[in-house]
Amino acid sequence: MKPRTGGPDYALEAQSPAPVCGVDEAGRGPWAGPVSAAAVILDPDFIPPGLDDSKALTERRREALEPEIKAAAVAWAVGFATVEEIDALNILRATGLAMRRAVEALAIRPAFILVDGSYRFDLPAPVRPVVRGDSLSVSIAAASILAKTARDRVMLDLDRDWPDYGFAAHKGYHAPRHVEALQRLGPCPAHRRSFAPIRALLGPAD
Repeated sequence: MKPRTGGPDYALEAQSPAPVCGVDEAGRGPWAGPVSAAAVILDPDFIPPGLDDSKALTERRREALEPEIKAAAVAWAVGFATVEEIDALNILRATGLAMRRAVEALAIRPAFILVDGSYRFDLPAPVRPVVRGDSLSVSIAAASILAKTARDRVMLDLDRDWPDYGFAAHKGYHAPRHVEALQRLGPCPAHRRSFAPIRALLGPAD
């Protein structure tokens, strides 16, 4: 593997000779849409250049890296938890469910899993939480990109179904256009009714 300069590196993954999986989520904070998670096992000899935390990359760069990651990875998968599951379970448990679905869909079972953040999710292999993992591990960075691009496509689909809310622009996050549409129209089926801003609009009778 060629040494990397800047950005995340392969040091965390190199601690194990067996397959190491990076896992990250996208969409925990938005008021609408599913939460997504991706699981990626990279080949240390074929790491796409330019991997970084998805939030540090432009949309165009994420979209360019997505097929490179999929082509170079030993295995990758994306999982989702629906709005209904988020409302029933809470967002943290739904995130863990999306992560589990992604890991279980991998063609190769990892020896252990690096997860971005501080929470130790219950996944089908030993888990090591890594704070700021998407800036420290190339596997987590790759997963963050796949999770983000997959969820963004879902939000584009929801925008076609519910065009008045502007999901294509803000992806369900707090934004002036989103707030205005909610105040004018109320929530649509894509909104997370367990989230406080949406509950407030629904009122006590809903």
